[in-house]
Amino acid sequence: MTLPIVLPAPRAILFDLDGTLADTAPDLAAAVNWLRTERGLPPTPYSVLRPTASAGARGMIGAAFGLAPGDEGYEELRLQWFDRYQDNMAVHSSLFGGVTELLVGIEEAGMAWGIVTNKPARFTDPLLPQIGLSHAGCVVSGDTAAFPKPHPAPLLEGARRLSIDPEHCWYVGDDQRDVEAGRAAGMVTVACNWGYCGAIEPATWGADYLLDTPADLLQTLRSVVESARALASAA
Repeated sequence: MTLPIVLPAPRAILFDLDGTLADTAPDLAAAVNWLRTERGLPPTPYSVLRPTASAGARGMIGAAFGLAPGDEGYEELRLQWFDRYQDNMAVHSSLFGGVTELLVGIEEAGMAWGIVTNKPARFTDPLLPQIGLSHAGCVVSGDTAAFPKPHPAPLLEGARRLSIDPEHCWYVGDDQRDVEAGRAAGMVTVACNWGYCGAIEPATWGADYLLDTPADLLQTLRSVVESARALASAA
């Protein structure tokens, strides 16, 4: 008898933060528009800034000022943006709808979960308790490992902190580099269509799953667990 190919049930789910678990774009955008206002410039439309939110300062300053790392004036703006954002990081930020239920479902299924983000620890550490994510099993920030995503090092560090082999982890993110990092770490990858996603169509990222809502992810996890159990019973 030929049995269907079924992905093994994960033991842990690792998540990106901005644009995946939390909608932080309003406060990120407000910080960069404050820089524009201080310079007598009109605000950049939120519709322009939101898709760049997962790229942090690089994305926001690029969209608002047309500057990239290495350009004259970029570093001054970056440091001022950091200070402004740090003082106002949880004014309008919140979890995406369905994320709380997703995390509860993961915990009820006996899986661990954690956060692996490129956001520097100076922002991650104070932000998480303010938006209800202080109970993550692990937190790996952008300056925790030797290299940020898309290098696999942060994801491998997350798996290490959970004491779970990377091949038993899934990684969920809203940016192409999240999928690249997950693949390089040997994890099942999930592209979340509910996030910021940027300019490149998520369907082209090569993720194992492309899902539209946190509820879709929870249902997918439950289906994979049920299929793995059925396969084990039939073996």
